[in-house]
Amino acid sequence: MKHVFLTGPPGVGKTTLVKKVCEALVSSGVTVNGFFTEEVRERGRRVGFDVVTVTGDRGRLSRVSSEPAAGRHEYRVGQYAVDLQSFESLVLPLFRDTREGSRRVFVIDEIGKMELFSQAFIRAVRQTLDASSCSILGTIPVPKGKPLALVEEVRGRQDVMIFMVTKENRDSLCDDIVSALQECLK
Repeated sequence: MKHVFLTGPPGVGKTTLVKKVCEALVSSGVTVNGFFTEEVRERGRRVGFDVVTVTGDRGRLSRVSSEPAAGRHEYRVGQYAVDLQSFESLVLPLFRDTREGSRRVFVIDEIGKMELFSQAFIRAVRQTLDASSCSILGTIPVPKGKPLALVEEVRGRQDVMIFMVTKENRDSLCDDIVSALQECLK
């Protein structure tokens, strides 16, 4: 195995689990880079998502939007307008760091509908999956509706181990995922 991906329903705790795994890896001397997707809430309501790098830089991924922006193509998932330029400018440079060094884990949280509007992101994920220099710790959505090509590609790879995260197992999975990634890095 080379890569580890978590899957599960929305809100089950995949991102929280990825962060816990990253903390454990860093404390064992592994270099971790990449990004998380976090909910943005206002007055208790989810109003969108941000991407946050492992080092703490934050950029907009999407916001609730009822009317299309004037004069430009808008990417939408349900009620959310996706800010592709903001996403790409923060996330794409992170992939450049995956090419050198050993004992590296690259976090991709997540490969979802919003992120997949970016062709450059899709290319970068494929290159990183095939690169020999690092292992990916990623998240993918559970299959629902029309299959997402890159998600199905990841799911079908021989070098990917997938953990299904549930409310029942999410608190006990951390050690198993850390062990799996440490095996990947050997």
